Amino acid sequence: QVQLVESGGGSAQAGGSLTLSCAASGGVYGTYCMAYFRESSGREREGVAGFCTGGLRTYTADPVKGRFRISHDNDRNTVHLQMNNLKPEDTAIYYCAIGPGGHWSYSTPLAPSPGYKYWGQGTQVTVAS
Repeated sequence: QVQLVESGGGSAQAGGSLTLSCAASGGVYGTYCMAYFRESSGREREGVAGFCTGGLRTYTADPVKGRFRISHDNDRNTVHLQMNNLKPEDTAIYYCAIGPGGHWSYSTPLAPSPGYKYWGQGTQVTVAS
């Protein structure tokens, strides 16, 4: 059973920065993808950024491209999401997820698909205008 421990988040002013981290443990083998999703009132869960160890692929959603950057620490099975130039519309609960590498990760790496088998508890990010 894979466990995900999320940290970071909190509150920031518009234009500010925050960093989220997600560490996976317990049964992480082979290739995998880790990604951040976010969910806010009235909006469906959407993918933000992801990293797949197979091919060392990085994905970033258009709304955050150029502002958010995901990085991966292979030794610790951890991803970090650096969020810069935050906007009020970035306010959401951010969830980390992990799934074994596979064909799904090439077609829909930022979709909250069944490929992502394990999810973190979520962390709140609030951006004030």
